[in-house]
Amino acid sequence: MIPIVPATSTSSVAVNWLAPGELRLTSLPPLSLYVHLPWCVRKCPYCDFNSHEHADSQLPERAYVDALRRDLEASLPQVWGRRVHSVFIGGGTPSLFSAEAIDEILAMARALLPLEADAEVTLEANPGTFEAARFRDYRSAGINRLSLGVQSFDDDALRRLGRIHDARQARAALECAGELFGNFNLDLMYALPGQTRAQALADLKSALSYAPPHLSLYHLTIEPNTVFAKFPPEVPDQDSAAEMQDALYAELAVGRYERYEISAFARPGRRCQHNLNYWNFGDYLGIGAGAHSKLSFAARVVRAMRVKQPMVYLERAARGESLIFEESEVAASELPFEFMLNALRLIEGVPVARFAERTGLPLSAVLPKLEIAQQRGLIERDHLRLRATARGLAFLNDLQEIFLAD
Repeated sequence: MIPIVPATSTSSVAVNWLAPGELRLTSLPPLSLYVHLPWCVRKCPYCDFNSHEHADSQLPERAYVDALRRDLEASLPQVWGRRVHSVFIGGGTPSLFSAEAIDEILAMARALLPLEADAEVTLEANPGTFEAARFRDYRSAGINRLSLGVQSFDDDALRRLGRIHDARQARAALECAGELFGNFNLDLMYALPGQTRAQALADLKSALSYAPPHLSLYHLTIEPNTVFAKFPPEVPDQDSAAEMQDALYAELAVGRYERYEISAFARPGRRCQHNLNYWNFGDYLGIGAGAHSKLSFAARVVRAMRVKQPMVYLERAARGESLIFEESEVAASELPFEFMLNALRLIEGVPVARFAERTGLPLSAVLPKLEIAQQRGLIERDHLRLRATARGLAFLNDLQEIFLAD
């Protein structure tokens, strides 16, 4: 990546962003807003997200909302005039924050950004923090989509995963979500420690009994720098996990859920618009501790990350200092991989023209690698669309690696 020297004034920042470069973007992609609330009651042993344990009663809620405002205000010159199509409040456990704080965050976003009237506005919630009154107030604040991290309906499995909720709390939260929001997502995991195929299917059937409009189904992955990486649990072997996956996918097909992304299933009209923007290599402004941004300009694509540690983020905001920890221009040679890393996750693939639209590069820049992937039976394409084959989806990492810069 080509580093961008931080500017000290609005005018010099504009020169950095708008100066001539290697790319030629004729239009800018859709823009989303991501807000990171980094605290949780207890960090799960499989989690590698930027989340930090904090007692609910001690949350620096007021200071953090003020810091988010400073963060957003400082970011406005980069996105000035661009409409925001979706908002996602993630974490951590955002539902630790009061409805009043969420209301203030959304009011701030509406006041400072041209937010589409029908924008999808999602809040992640943990069933262990469920309160019906709080969920109602989130709805009143403008949250129109809830994402519930259920993971399992088996109490033993939940304990092994380090979750703070039990099956009863999960069921209560789902009943409330269905009643208040209509549009909600349910996160479910499989290939859990000690899990059998029958138990995985039982979890899925419990999930489907609540008719979630959207379901995210994840294979438990042991990520580096997690407790599970240090103390690996005994999980189903690869063949057993594959059998589980096939059985779960078949059950979802019977329930008329459409798999539209590698781990995402939806009823008609209920695809997650925020995540679709990521997968289509759209733009997103991320605010909050450790939040990532990807923003396009006429001649460049820029990535940035905020200061990761929440208390350092708060201290720097209070002093009026920059909250950007790292900012860099994505080199033209790296853009094909970045685009394919996202787009090839979509079951239907993407229009061929989207590559040039979102990267500013001609299709010829990636044509030799497309031909390699096609020869290996990993993608299929014509003059209108390209997508991963069933084999390509099964070996997605191998397919994506083809597009790494030489």
